[in-house]
Amino acid sequence: MVKTPQKTTLTLFIFLIIFSFLSLTIAYDNNTIPENNLGFKREKLTHLHFYIQDVVSGRNPSFVQVAEAATTNASSVSFGMVTVVDELLTAGPEPTSKQVGRVQGMIAFASQSEVGLLMTLNYVFTEGKYNGSTISILGRKANSLTVNEMPIVGGSGLFKFARGYAQLRPYKFNATSSDAVFEYNFYVLHY
Repeated sequence: MVKTPQKTTLTLFIFLIIFSFLSLTIAYDNNTIPENNLGFKREKLTHLHFYIQDVVSGRNPSFVQVAEAATTNASSVSFGMVTVVDELLTAGPEPTSKQVGRVQGMIAFASQSEVGLLMTLNYVFTEGKYNGSTISILGRKANSLTVNEMPIVGGSGLFKFARGYAQLRPYKFNATSSDAVFEYNFYVLHY
């Protein structure tokens, strides 16, 4: 059988494709991180229930304004205001309830038509099984809603690779001081 230049070229071309694929596969495999180094196990669903103590009054508020737009004071919904928070996370609704962590992050008033907040928060657990672990959320809270849902976008410690959602609802509001308590339910998928 006589080989034609077309058959030789086709054979060489197929050989080069296979060799390139094998080379890329080997290079890719050498650059991956083994799953056991990342802590992957069987995924779990964890439900967490707690309260946030939102203190805006007094000498040591946990909710503080740090910036505003030139038009914020003229806005009926505080559009453009940016705050930082470092709030108490408790097992029960009373401020004297057992402290289980802190909520730390930023909240921006991001709607021009209603009190709509962009919340970027880390829930830092300081007690019990989850001590040292965190959960991060990034989402929108509309004060007009009775229940708000926000996505869980990550975590650390026992909540590595966390995802899920948080439900938050107002529990108590003091009209005189503007202090508030919010009830949270987290539904967290993690390894």
